[in-house]
Amino acid sequence: MNDSILGSKPQFSGHETFPLRQLWLKKAFDAVNSSVDGASKSLFLDERAVVDFGVGKNMVSSIRFWAGACNILDESLDHLEVTEIGETLFNDIDGLDPYCENISTVWLIHWFLASTPNKTTTWYFLFNHVAQQVFDRESIANAIAAQLAEQKIKLSQATLKRDVECCIRSYVPRVNSDSPEELSEPLLGELGLVIPNSKDSFEFRRGAKRSLHDGIFGYALLDYWQHLEASGSVMAFDRVAHHYGSPGSVFKIDENGISERLISLEQMSNGQIQWTEQAGLRQVTLKNSTPKNIESLKKKLLSAAYSQNQ
Repeated sequence: MNDSILGSKPQFSGHETFPLRQLWLKKAFDAVNSSVDGASKSLFLDERAVVDFGVGKNMVSSIRFWAGACNILDESLDHLEVTEIGETLFNDIDGLDPYCENISTVWLIHWFLASTPNKTTTWYFLFNHVAQQVFDRESIANAIAAQLAEQKIKLSQATLKRDVECCIRSYVPRVNSDSPEELSEPLLGELGLVIPNSKDSFEFRRGAKRSLHDGIFGYALLDYWQHLEASGSVMAFDRVAHHYGSPGSVFKIDENGISERLISLEQMSNGQIQWTEQAGLRQVTLKNSTPKNIESLKKKLLSAAYSQNQ
């Protein structure tokens, strides 16, 4: 992971100030997946896109942004392709959650947005670098602006404020707006991770997160493991619970809740993930930490999260 708080190339735009909505990822997946040899990058720019997606031009751009930020579309090639995780979730035939109706999908999307600073830097900063329980828009914008200045990165204050506003509205919808779009529940609002504290402030809801399936927590743990350089086969408990980009930080789970999940994961993974606490030393061991095994185990844990309704 990059040592700088905001990563090497922070991003604070692209969503056109629209929070992610429930069916947007599915719409993007279907549009690209229907192209036999991969979709042209102009798919979301053509005049037909407004008609095909049934939303305004700026919202079409927002749909494309969110699909990329949530790892549903791969934009690294000269054309657009659906990703493996996109296929796993949204395929009409055997997808785990074709219409984004399962809470596990929402938790997974939150993980993708808040665990790395790549495309949604404010999301990453909010859930990993804001230590106080109660916060407001201005304090978040000022903290990010200070870090940008330290990294000698120029960004207009207006752009930063719009990004912070979109991030917060992704979890807490406006209640004093006349716009149906503003009043509709943003996808991530279902998680209850951020709640209003007063008129202009908010707070994190920390705790066990009962709607978060152990399979999603396990998937996130392994995903985090893959992002760490020279992570090896053993990880300290404090890393899992408190490190930037860790499941504990991103999901706002307390230490007791993490311990319980690690115990459950040992059985769920058939002993491939082991949690030990001896002589005050708490750590997690991955019996086979080869890239191939980690990917295989991630798929198994992901499937487990959708094997029963919660």
